[in-house]
Amino acid sequence: MAHALYARYPEFSEGRLAKIRSHVVSRASCAVVANELGLGPKLGEFNEGEDVALLAKNRNVLAALLEAVLGALFLEHGFPAIEQAVVDAFSDRIEYALTTHVDHKTELQEALARLGRQVSYTVVEVQGPPHERTFTCAAVVDGEEIGRGEGRSKKAAEQEAAQRALVHLGSLAS
Repeated sequence: MAHALYARYPEFSEGRLAKIRSHVVSRASCAVVANELGLGPKLGEFNEGEDVALLAKNRNVLAALLEAVLGALFLEHGFPAIEQAVVDAFSDRIEYALTTHVDHKTELQEALARLGRQVSYTVVEVQGPPHERTFTCAAVVDGEEIGRGEGRSKKAAEQEAAQRALVHLGSLAS
């Protein structure tokens, strides 16, 4: 993906390319691509049961399944043979990353680095059964909580906490 992005957007800075690549190959994007390729239902063809149906819809399982399929294709056919098909499969995710995706955690980290500060994230609360968890995370700078967020995953909760921290920092600067 890095090779394809660099070839497509040579004018982009290294930082911007890294952010785009990070989103494009993220667990969430891999799950979307797995769904688009119909890999979830394929999982059910090899196994039966309610658990398999739930797994076939699980973002983490779909992402791992896509990675396994791509790995198998790479081992069987080599990089040159599969490169364009992989890039094509992720093309919508590239467009999404170019136009709408914002990585609040990276943005917060970069803003704080300019101030010589760092952020850490802590899980404040976990609610719900394992298949329906809700996480609450806090963005902490110098021992002070500056943002709190909720999400269906730790990563999503951290993103929301970072977004709120950015708002908080913006209000301090005004």
